[in-house]
Amino acid sequence: MPSLLSVNVGMPKNVPWQGRTVFTGVWKYPVHGPVMVRRLNIDGDGQGDTAGHGGEQRAVLVYQIESYRHWKRHFGRDDLEHGQFGENLTVDGLSDDEVCIGDRYRIGEAEFEVTQPRVTCYRVGLRFGEPELPALLVSHHRPGFYMRVLREGHIQAGDEIIKTGAGPGTLSVADTDALLYLPDRDPEKLRLAVSIPALSPGWQGSFHELLEPAEGSGAAAAGGGASAWDGFRALRVAEVIPESTTVFSIHLVAPDGSRLPPARAGQYLTLRVPGAGQPAPVRSYSLSSAPDSGRYRISVKHEPHGAVSAYLTTKLRPGAMLDAAAPRGDFVLQEGTEPVLLISAGIGLTPVLAMLHELAASPDGREVWWIHGARGPREHPLAAEARALLTALPHSCEHVFYSAAAPGEYSRDNARPGRLTKDSLLALGIPANATAYVCGPASFMTDIKDALITAGVEPAAVHSELFGALPPITPGVTGRSGPQPHQPPGPPGTGPVVTFARSGISTPFPATRNSLLELAEACDVPVRWSCRTGVCHTCITPLLSGEIAYTSPPLEDPATGQALICCARPDSDVVLDM
Repeated sequence: MPSLLSVNVGMPKNVPWQGRTVFTGVWKYPVHGPVMVRRLNIDGDGQGDTAGHGGEQRAVLVYQIESYRHWKRHFGRDDLEHGQFGENLTVDGLSDDEVCIGDRYRIGEAEFEVTQPRVTCYRVGLRFGEPELPALLVSHHRPGFYMRVLREGHIQAGDEIIKTGAGPGTLSVADTDALLYLPDRDPEKLRLAVSIPALSPGWQGSFHELLEPAEGSGAAAAGGGASAWDGFRALRVAEVIPESTTVFSIHLVAPDGSRLPPARAGQYLTLRVPGAGQPAPVRSYSLSSAPDSGRYRISVKHEPHGAVSAYLTTKLRPGAMLDAAAPRGDFVLQEGTEPVLLISAGIGLTPVLAMLHELAASPDGREVWWIHGARGPREHPLAAEARALLTALPHSCEHVFYSAAAPGEYSRDNARPGRLTKDSLLALGIPANATAYVCGPASFMTDIKDALITAGVEPAAVHSELFGALPPITPGVTGRSGPQPHQPPGPPGTGPVVTFARSGISTPFPATRNSLLELAEACDVPVRWSCRTGVCHTCITPLLSGEIAYTSPPLEDPATGQALICCARPDSDVVLDM
């Protein structure tokens, strides 16, 4: 009969790691005698990163002594102690290929239900002293598993483990883990997984996303497939048109006069601009034109200290050539019948203007709200164009706010005085059943999202576009609100040039770095990662151009045009969308 060999607990602590500090509770040690298991934890235990560990669905982590023996043989180590894999319960029996999601067990006075496999996380490798361990746990089908607490009570080493119920779908822990992290997924197993009530919501959501392509739903089915072309291609500047005192629209066409592939309303174009410096800087700009006009239009605001925007708005002339990556981005207009809120501030109007073009091209009776904030009419680009499109829609309304207009200028665009804020938005009486698309400065988008949720709009129905780098994901790392992106410290590298497009950094790859992720961290480019071994795909990044090679093969290759930067190095000059 399975038995409990050890109960292991530990409170979170700061641990030095690669010149940084990680706050983690992965250091667990055996305790002797009875210990109380509660709904969210075991007495004396804690988690440092509660976003990835702990909570009701991940209250207790289990690992098997047979897996200890396996890793002892694999690594040739004889120094392993209970708790070394960060588990709360070291058990004899309960193998990952036999235990199923939803199985229930009684240990001592407490009862538990299996909810999910272990989350792949770099900290188990940090604790064990083997950085590649997160990938090995998956590839060797030995992840361990989490349980939630159905009944609180005391447990202790030596207790028998009694199975009290079987999961409804006979999906083992090992199969569940492979279903998320390994290729060649069985759609039937995915459907089985999402039907198991005990499976944690996070894993349920991941499996629903994996099912979307097969079921013909979601963004993948709505047109967010492969890009229109690989890498960069040359486009000719057809026109440069002033739209306001600070904004200029640049129209781009194919050099041979053919129609450019349609973009999705809300997507952006990434440009390489050789005239603005060497190496040629790379910047991304939202498309402001109708999605299927046969040409692309970007509308660029002149920034006083922006070398690229200054070149594009003051020196670029018709006939010039620019290199462009294919339109991309997930901030896109979705089909539906509910009201649409298009909300922007300043130059943030560009992607929502493209959405307005699409809505006006096929009016279907949807209610459309156009809500925009600017300083005044002289800094309100494309206002007449937006008004003409709104006129073509049978159920539309426009609300414009000017924060610094001169007396008499408000009536010009039927504008209201003041900034577009949370309070002013709530005063409009927006429909709670709407889908909202918000673009502008980061603080503006945060305030507007709060206002929309306060007004009753579902959080999942609020979509926003961030011009700069995505918010970082660095689980457990403390004190990382670093400076603006910059060149890496030390002597310049001699390898291929790596460009972080959103952050505006280009630098040769140095021999001292093991991966693109490490280079990004050295440049203080915002990064996103979790396992650092090519398993979880948190670090997946669009590869706009160039070739990469993997220092260790990922367990599942990313899609074409994507890179797992945690285990990739450049084979040529590369441009990454980060």
